[in-house]
Amino acid sequence: MDDWFFSALKLTTRAIEVGGIAIIVLGILGASIAVLWQILHGRSGSDAFNLYRSNLGRAILLGLEFLVAADIINTVAIEPTLQSLLILGGIVLIRTFLSFSLEVEIEGRWPWDRHKGESDNASRRTA
Repeated sequence: MDDWFFSALKLTTRAIEVGGIAIIVLGILGASIAVLWQILHGRSGSDAFNLYRSNLGRAILLGLEFLVAADIINTVAIEPTLQSLLILGGIVLIRTFLSFSLEVEIEGRWPWDRHKGESDNASRRTA
């Protein structure tokens, strides 16, 4: 392929990576401002802390999704070698574990228990 195409792909990958980093940084700032606002307006410390962890976890999850997308583009389109594929596999495994752990922290339950919790809430509302 042409050099301009690879240059455009590299630029796109870098832009997605910067976007992922920006999401994480802005999420940290936004979650910090939100928790300070909650504390100043009388919310208990434990409620504010749980809100902070939840908002921070969501920002990290979204940022990780962008970073994984950039790694996939880089490996598949720019450097399709066996070594880069193995490195991508390792990165995806690590980030998947992090995403899974953060999701459990945010939701407070295992992903496979999500439907059970939703049906319990629905039965409580109808009773």
